[in-house]
Amino acid sequence: MNYLFDRRGFLKKSSLAAIVATLGSEIVFAENLPKNYIPIGFGEKDALKGKNTNLIVQGDRPWNVEAPLDLLDDRITPVDKMFIRNNGLIPETIDVKTWTLTIDGESVKAPKTYTLDDLKKKFKHYTYQLTLECGGNGRSGYLPAASGNQWGQGAVHCSEWTGVRLKDILADVGVKSDAVYIGYHGKDLHLSKDPKKEAISRGVPIAKAMEDETLIAWQLNGKDIPEFHGFPLRLVIGGWPASVSGKWLSGISVRNKVHDGAKMEGHSYKMPKSPVAPGTEIPTTDEFYRIIESMPVKSMITFPKTGASISSNDTLPLRGHAWAGDFSVKKVEVSIDFGATWLDCKLEAPANRLAWQHWNTNIKFPVKGYYEVWVRATDEKGVAQPMVIPAWNPGGYLNNACERIAVKVG
Repeated sequence: MNYLFDRRGFLKKSSLAAIVATLGSEIVFAENLPKNYIPIGFGEKDALKGKNTNLIVQGDRPWNVEAPLDLLDDRITPVDKMFIRNNGLIPETIDVKTWTLTIDGESVKAPKTYTLDDLKKKFKHYTYQLTLECGGNGRSGYLPAASGNQWGQGAVHCSEWTGVRLKDILADVGVKSDAVYIGYHGKDLHLSKDPKKEAISRGVPIAKAMEDETLIAWQLNGKDIPEFHGFPLRLVIGGWPASVSGKWLSGISVRNKVHDGAKMEGHSYKMPKSPVAPGTEIPTTDEFYRIIESMPVKSMITFPKTGASISSNDTLPLRGHAWAGDFSVKKVEVSIDFGATWLDCKLEAPANRLAWQHWNTNIKFPVKGYYEVWVRATDEKGVAQPMVIPAWNPGGYLNNACERIAVKVG
C-alpha cells in the first residue's frame, strides 16, 4: 500500500494500523492523535514506499519523481527505479472487482463496457518492453527556465507491460471510418478534487492507437501495476510522451476530431511550429504549435556514474541505453575529446519495437587528466542527437542533447 500526505503531515489514505506496522512500534497515547494526523517519525520517504530512496523528488502534489541515471542501469527498469509523473491525485478508492473500462465516442459503432475479467478472458494477452519518457525530460537544461518540473534526464524507463491490444478492443466495438483520434479517461483526482474536472485526458491519432504495441495493461514486470503507476489498468503507448499513457484507466473515447481533453490545450505537450528566441511568449493556438508525437533520438550513460576515477593503466567499461521514439537506433558513438572524434559502440537490437536498445564499449585514455565522455545516438533515418541543448521552447520539451559524464584518469 502507498502512503500519501499533504505538506502539513495529514493522512490522505491509510490507517493507524498501517502506520504502526511501518513504524515497527506501537504509538503511545495514539488515542489522543488528532484525526487524520501523521506522526512526525513517519516521513516523506515512507510516502514513496517501495521506491528506491535515491530517487529525486521534483514535487509531491502531484508526485513527480525521477531517477539518477546510474539507477537506470537495468536492462528492464524495475518498479522501484521508475520515474513518476502524475498530474492529479491517486484515486481515493480502487475496487478491482467493480473496475470497468468503457469504450465510447462519436466514432464508435457500439459502445461497450468491460470488466477486468472481461478484458482478460475475451482478448489475447501480449507482453512488450516499452520506453516511456516524459515529454519534459531534460527540461532543466533550458535557459531561461521553461515552465514545469525541472527534470534532469531521469524521467524515462523501459519496463515490461502485459495486457491486451487496444486495436483488438476497438475491433470488438467497431470503429467508424471518420475516426481521427482516441482520448483516455482515468479516475485520478484533479488537484482541486472537483469531480467535474479531469486531471489529464490526452490521446493519440487513431493510427497510433491501432499499433500492435499499444496496450491496455494490468501487469508491470510480471506483477499487478503498482498504485503509483496506474493500478489496476493503464493505457501504455511507447515512443511518444508518457503523458499519452493514461493511468487508472476507466475509459477510451474514439473521436472524430483531435481529442480536446485536459492537457491537450495551451502549450501542454506541444512545440512551436517555428523556432523562437529564448524567453519568447507566443500565442497558445494551433496556428503556432504542433502536438508532440514521436519522441526524438536519445541516449544515456548508466555506467559508470559521473565523477568516476580510474588509473591511467585501466580501461573504462561504458554502457547505457538508446531510443528514438517510433524508430530504431542504428548507431551509438562516444567521444572523449569533446566531439572532435567519435568511437562506435556495440549496439544491441531492441527486445521488440519501441523498447530501448542497450549499448556498451570500453575506453582507453591516452594520458592522465580530466575527461568528459559524451554519448551520441543516431536513428534509422540518420538523425543524430545534437551536442548542445536544442532550440528553446516555452514548455521545455524534447531536450535530447548528448549526455556526458566526467572521468578523472590518474
